[in-house]
Amino acid sequence: MGSVYAWLVVNGFLHSQKFDEIFEWLAEAAKKQGCRLERKTNTELLPLLAMDKDSFFDQLKTYPGQKPQFVIFWDKDVRLARLLEKLGLRLFNCAQSIEACDDKARTFIELLGSGIRMPKTVAGPKTFRPQGYEDVAFLQEIEQQLGYPMVVKECYGSFGQQVYLAHSRMEVQACLAQIKNRPCLFQQYIRPSHGHDIRIQMVGNQAIAAMHRYNANDFRANITNGGSMEPYQPTPKQLEMAQRVMHVLNLDFAGVDILFGENGEPILCEVNSNAHFVNIYKCTGINTADAIIQYCLGTVKQ
Repeated sequence: MGSVYAWLVVNGFLHSQKFDEIFEWLAEAAKKQGCRLERKTNTELLPLLAMDKDSFFDQLKTYPGQKPQFVIFWDKDVRLARLLEKLGLRLFNCAQSIEACDDKARTFIELLGSGIRMPKTVAGPKTFRPQGYEDVAFLQEIEQQLGYPMVVKECYGSFGQQVYLAHSRMEVQACLAQIKNRPCLFQQYIRPSHGHDIRIQMVGNQAIAAMHRYNANDFRANITNGGSMEPYQPTPKQLEMAQRVMHVLNLDFAGVDILFGENGEPILCEVNSNAHFVNIYKCTGINTADAIIQYCLGTVKQ
């Protein structure tokens, strides 16, 4: 058994090889570094939090009464994350950081004024109508701000899904008809970065690995959408941007996606608080799991 006991908190409804592989790599990295990493699900933990917080750890089915020295929170169930923090647990990443990255509009808001260049972004107005917007007159001002084509994104989504490129008012309305009343945003299209971007895998202040993603058949470069990848050496400005993002959002680890501007200048695309790292391992041979565990152990020992 490892000398350090920790939890890996995951979602109880995600069952796929893609996710299981990530969890197994983290567990193996922990084992190599003398850490016993036990997997817990949100469906397992949340009911126990109905108890008095002092008796929570005694209710656990495995290792009752034993408090983990830290938690790797590989989920987006922010309510659970906040409850665990109420118990005095150190989460990697913390609830506030996960929340800031999970909602793309929230990411823009948190980084606004920080000196990090981002595409012009307009948050979609909230509607209570189940069918979405019955009046789209507000689009006129957005069109003047962003022009066409423009990117339409749902605020919650992964792997390049729920991201659309609209070339006209008719196409925007078609996107909105599909999105209905789910939160969304409208964003400036960065033409020089059409079909390619870079992903920098950050742990703490360090760039662990980076890859250039490209797709000749889609404006999105995500590997899941059929994109290709190659190892990449970030420029000083790209690295500086990634480090600044980590600092402002108070992240322990993340995947920072950066677009290319007119003269190659970095423009932030998105930030993933629990970015999958199997593809970047296949591309670079660098296992992010090892760095994450080393960082967590080093932080709690301090």
